[in-house]
Amino acid sequence: MSTIQERAAAAAGRTDTPAADSAPAPEYRPAPLVDPGIPEPGPDGPDQVPVWVAWSRVMGEVRGIDKGDWYGRPGERGSYQFRGVDSALNAFGPACRLHGVLVLPVHVETAYRDVKTSGGKPSRECTATVTYRIIGPTGDSIEVQSAGESMDSADKGTAKALSTSLRSLLFLGGLVPTNDTDPDASNVERGEAPPRTAASYRDEILESGTSRQRLAQINYEIKQIGLYDTKVVNEVGDEEQLGAFLFRVGQERIQGGAA
Repeated sequence: MSTIQERAAAAAGRTDTPAADSAPAPEYRPAPLVDPGIPEPGPDGPDQVPVWVAWSRVMGEVRGIDKGDWYGRPGERGSYQFRGVDSALNAFGPACRLHGVLVLPVHVETAYRDVKTSGGKPSRECTATVTYRIIGPTGDSIEVQSAGESMDSADKGTAKALSTSLRSLLFLGGLVPTNDTDPDASNVERGEAPPRTAASYRDEILESGTSRQRLAQINYEIKQIGLYDTKVVNEVGDEEQLGAFLFRVGQERIQGGAA
């Protein structure tokens, strides 16, 4: 069943089973972890220094981390390199052990939102704000916050957001250079928003969450901008005037008992 057909079925209150996404998800290709060459602490343990001194020594051990992980296959359109949380932990873990530093999450605040992927698949977005306590070898500590977000269609959204938060803390709090483009290297000027197309109105009409009040508003909008008589491809692949299409879907929704 096509995406348009799925939306029409949902809008009319039908329970047709949607087809699974046929496109395979891009492949995550982690780079092999390499020993960073940081020694283990000696038999006497780390130097008993304040936490800010110990953390600065950790920063001195981690001077850079390569972008070795790939999202997608190298050379493919849409693929890119990045530094994953494992790369961060592989570098900072030995450095923290050497200087007697602990990095512990002590408070987590999360927020969730239901979203859809570009292919229309239901997913869930998670945003996590984590308070970390960095404890030095003498027991004194400092607290910092870091945020992370993720989108997942299963039950791993929170874990992904927490991993992103930890990675951000280590890279930003450790002042690790990223070699990314500086934000000031480009300038984007705002322009007028492009006018809506008949196809975009068709898609909104077919969304199951579009209320009857919004359908009435769409009816007014498409008359004002001259799209009422514009033909669109409906859910069965036929051409139909947008105004007639709107009226028909609205009637189906009323008969289906939708609000």
